[in-house]
Amino acid sequence: MASLLRTYLRPHRRILLVIALLLLLQVIGTLVLPSLNADIINEGVVTGDTGYILRIGAIMLVVSVLVGLATVSSVYFSARTAMRVGRDLRADVFQRVERFSLAQVHEFSIPSLITRNTNDVQQVQMLVLVGLTMMVVAPVTAVGGVIMALREDVQLSAILLVTVPVMLLVIGFMVARAIPLFRVMQVRIDGVNEVLRDNLTGIRVIRAFVRTQHEEARFAEANAELADVGLRVTRLFALIMPTLMLIMNVTLVATIWFGGYLVDDGSMPIGNLLAFQAYIMQILFSVMMAVMTMMMVARAAASAERIQAVLETSPAIDEPASPTAPTLGPGRIELQDVTFRYPGAQDAVLAGISCVIEPGMTTAIVGGTGSGKSTLVNLLPRLLDVTSGRILIDGVDIRDMALADLWALFGIVPQRSFLFAGTIESNIRFGRGDATDEQVWSALRIAQAEEFVSALSEGLDARVDQGGVNFSGGQRQRLAIARCIVRDPRIYLFDDSFSALDYATDARLRAALAERTQGRTVIIVAQRISTIRAAGSIIVLDQGAIVGLGTHETLLETCPAYREIAASQAQLEGAP
Repeated sequence: MASLLRTYLRPHRRILLVIALLLLLQVIGTLVLPSLNADIINEGVVTGDTGYILRIGAIMLVVSVLVGLATVSSVYFSARTAMRVGRDLRADVFQRVERFSLAQVHEFSIPSLITRNTNDVQQVQMLVLVGLTMMVVAPVTAVGGVIMALREDVQLSAILLVTVPVMLLVIGFMVARAIPLFRVMQVRIDGVNEVLRDNLTGIRVIRAFVRTQHEEARFAEANAELADVGLRVTRLFALIMPTLMLIMNVTLVATIWFGGYLVDDGSMPIGNLLAFQAYIMQILFSVMMAVMTMMMVARAAASAERIQAVLETSPAIDEPASPTAPTLGPGRIELQDVTFRYPGAQDAVLAGISCVIEPGMTTAIVGGTGSGKSTLVNLLPRLLDVTSGRILIDGVDIRDMALADLWALFGIVPQRSFLFAGTIESNIRFGRGDATDEQVWSALRIAQAEEFVSALSEGLDARVDQGGVNFSGGQRQRLAIARCIVRDPRIYLFDDSFSALDYATDARLRAALAERTQGRTVIIVAQRISTIRAAGSIIVLDQGAIVGLGTHETLLETCPAYREIAASQAQLEGAP
């Protein structure tokens, strides 16, 4: 945690210096006030010198005002610094997660990554806020209080030799027990978020299968586990705080008891005893503040470990050291003996894939479930990295290109169409921010979405909920296709993106798309033979290997796997 804080506090060195000066002024003023109060009692109240009381009282008033101003200013600058540290930390975590491969995202889990970038960052942020005030003031005040107490009376200060070590032992016990509990608490929060996310995203499935009670039981279990850890932490601090208060009260009683004897025999003025008592209170309250801070340190330490785990994880798919600029070629893709195996898996998903995807034509990829179609599609824009072999675009290995340059070549419509919260217009322009209204409507027209968008009362300004759940599956697919079309990429990649469309809409879309994509590389993953029948080249995958390559007519004659797919669909459609 220390290295994390050093890294994110370093840019704020000047503000930290200002805060330190303000806190120093606050501590000095706090330590001076009891001594001034003692002078008033000894030199003014006891002697009846009203003028002395007024003079020293005015000084105390000025010191109190300065302490108040220093306190307010230090809290303001500390809060501003803490918020900026939290902002920078969240931004860095988000940027690092954005560079993770799909496998790394799943390794951490999405709910855990969300928790780390919200709750965990908030814990560190609150520690910075408290740390720049309490963690600085408490030890300085405690040390200053000890010095001032010794200045008042050395004999009476012997009480601190017993009190302070006992309080430190109590604090050490608390921290040793609290840190493991806070680690468990953050994991339990992940569990609650995971169940909650599953329920919110899968609410229709849960209701369709009448599993509401089952999911309520799952959430109740995760919630109870979090509550149990929270209760254990609460019980720990419920024991600690009364113990510290007992130590503090016993110390005050001992101070008055032994101090009374010193006042009685004349070896200690009454004002000095009151000042000594004030310093004892300052010391003990400093220790109490340290306890409160250590509570936050314990939880923030657990959160910092989780944040550092993200920041210290190198992206599995990283930028090349010396990226090669992409050529202005037509978009010819060549796969050379490509093999892909998921980390930890024994069998390869794809093995020995070699083929050429020519520009200016449509290349289709078909195959049974689990044949590796989507994996192959994810390898092309480097969403996954090949285990062995090479993928070349216009003669350049994609691993030698900067990721931004590589992704700029593609327009992708994923298997699961996803729309962002906003409007239809913002979702379409996500593909190209500077697209004109005409280009947006043209893309919608080609995607066969113009009719239903025009029918909406708000048109392009119609609201889109997160994920596009307020639109049907076919509408989401057409909007996602329009987003890809407006991008006007060199390589179009459609991963089973026509499955929710009826046959008539599918046919019209493909006809309009063929006119728009002339001269471009078009790759279509599809289950329907009717969708890819006219493709210039069809790649047939079976168990991670290419078992057929050619046109529809050629494959019907030479590829049993393709012939079987075509025959099964012909029977389903009632074809002869």
